[in-house]
Amino acid sequence: MTGPLYRFFIDDHRRLEDLLNRAAADPAQVESASYEAFRRGLLKHIGMEEKILFPAAQQARGGAPLPMAEKLRLDHGALATLLVPHPSPQIIAAIRAILADHNVIEESPGGLYEICEQLAGERLDDLLAKVRSAPEVSAMPHKSDPNVFEVLRRVLVRAGYNFDDYADHAQR
Repeated sequence: MTGPLYRFFIDDHRRLEDLLNRAAADPAQVESASYEAFRRGLLKHIGMEEKILFPAAQQARGGAPLPMAEKLRLDHGALATLLVPHPSPQIIAAIRAILADHNVIEESPGGLYEICEQLAGERLDDLLAKVRSAPEVSAMPHKSDPNVFEVLRRVLVRAGYNFDDYADHAQR
């Protein structure tokens, strides 16, 4: 099933991928305008899922959260935390790796977007209007002190990832 909600979020995934690819086109230097647009866009995308989709799905399920919600929320936390430090090849490699796994959970048949469309039923137009009207997001300035990286490592481990694994990917 690929209705309007599904297409909206898939199109946003492709837009975000394009921004990240443009930001990281030169391995020696991150292009800051594209990266900052990616950063704000990803935070907005996460907000639409956390504040609109997940609650709507849970309400439609009589208060029961979606089985995949816990994993997706852990990924959202990891991704948001990766956006705090200044971008580097290792940060970008970690973001790409998490998004590769995360987007499969959302986009696949029986994934988040298909389930949310089915659960919305007659309320689909209202749900779509809410996500389309979600506000833009501002991002705080980057911080790259040692405490940020310690928190980042803990958040990634909680979500099932190891930040140090991405150092090798960043060299490629």
